Amino acid sequence: MSTEAPHIPTSPGAPPLVTGNQTFASVTENICRITERKTPPVWYLALGAAMSLLLVLFGSIGYLFWEGTGIWGLNNPVGWGWAIINFVWWVGIGHAGTLISAILFLLRQRWRTSINRFAEAMTLFAISCALIFPGIHVGRIWVAYWMFPIPNQMQMWPNFRSPLLWDVFAVSTYFAASLLFWFTGLIPDLATFRDRATSKIKKYIFGFLALGWRGGNRQWRHYELAYLILAGISTPLVLSVHSVVSTDFAISIIPGWHTTIFPPYFVAGAIFSGFAMVVTLTIIARKLFHLEDFITVNHLERMNKIILLTGSMVGYAYGMEFFIAWYSGNIYEQAVFLNRAFGQYAWAYWIMISCNVIVPQLFWFRKLRTSIPVMFIASLLINVGMWFERFVIVVTSLAQDFLPANWDYYRPTIWDISTFVGSFGLFFTLFLLFIRFLPMISITEVKAVLPQADPHQGGSHE
Repeated sequence: MSTEAPHIPTSPGAPPLVTGNQTFASVTENICRITERKTPPVWYLALGAAMSLLLVLFGSIGYLFWEGTGIWGLNNPVGWGWAIINFVWWVGIGHAGTLISAILFLLRQRWRTSINRFAEAMTLFAISCALIFPGIHVGRIWVAYWMFPIPNQMQMWPNFRSPLLWDVFAVSTYFAASLLFWFTGLIPDLATFRDRATSKIKKYIFGFLALGWRGGNRQWRHYELAYLILAGISTPLVLSVHSVVSTDFAISIIPGWHTTIFPPYFVAGAIFSGFAMVVTLTIIARKLFHLEDFITVNHLERMNKIILLTGSMVGYAYGMEFFIAWYSGNIYEQAVFLNRAFGQYAWAYWIMISCNVIVPQLFWFRKLRTSIPVMFIASLLINVGMWFERFVIVVTSLAQDFLPANWDYYRPTIWDISTFVGSFGLFFTLFLLFIRFLPMISITEVKAVLPQADPHQGGSHE
């Protein structure tokens, strides 16, 4: 029975999505050998560094449980600090994976095939990091189960009017749908790993995960239908999750937050930062594992075009915030935005503008958006800028509220910093385990865009 994915037609004159004269056999061999060969020493070094940061995260959270949120830099009136900033930032990072996989799949964008698996995994790991913060920032972690609608002997039910509950439901639903979508796409490749396994334990593990896949016509029809349905379910979640997160701010009466622009503004920013993180990790993996034939400059250039588009949308939103504050005639709104640009946190605001508005404009020039060093540095700066965007939104609106007597300057402590840095340990530990034991590129989908998969290519089968 055939185990090859159905062919996706090629647009005439389009640059090749896979280079190096690859065949079905060479695609399987080149992608599988990454996990089948002996583990390189650099992987152990990277895993050791990531797990060291993970221990920092566990230590920081453990001390937080013991002492309480007083160890953070929170004050009155800044009752939200780095925990909320980090939560929103990590959720944003997780947006690119589902967008690349689901929306671009529905739009039949063939260039997604080499990067979708990579991005989907990044989504799951970023959401895992994000899910830490809603639980720990409430202080009384031992009653975190109140956030879930679980009936119990005390007849205690969550307060569904609380934005914290909206975050829990939105992000957990997004995680579940993304996990199903990612695993469904893995099934044919897991069957390939099962058939190539050289040890019994690997054969049993991959055989169990492959769910009896044999690649028959009936299985392919069910697989394609399931993949299409999950893509349809995941697509609205891309828009809804960060809209819900933004509503945490928008429902308040705090100047700078109480605005209807937040949902589209947050969604564009999430896609912007998510694609930047995909570019960062893709460039590193592409170089380390010699994947230039599968992840070409053409793939990276298309992602940079999306970064340019969403970065322009974010810059437009920044400008509209100032316009709305002026046009509304609300003196509190005007004071907040003037304070953002010229007040005590002006340094953070202008870092945000430089990284999120100015840096993406480099991608108007094809020479720059196809330059690996330029796009790598730009992607790092964009994610720095997006973190500062969340910092500016959270802190500047709270530090100076309606009563000048309440004003204070927010400073993070070492425990704020260690918790954030430690979350990178969780992210990279999961990511390194993924690229070591599972295919980071979809074997079957890459085969589907090869010329050999087209029955009308004639002699190209040779």
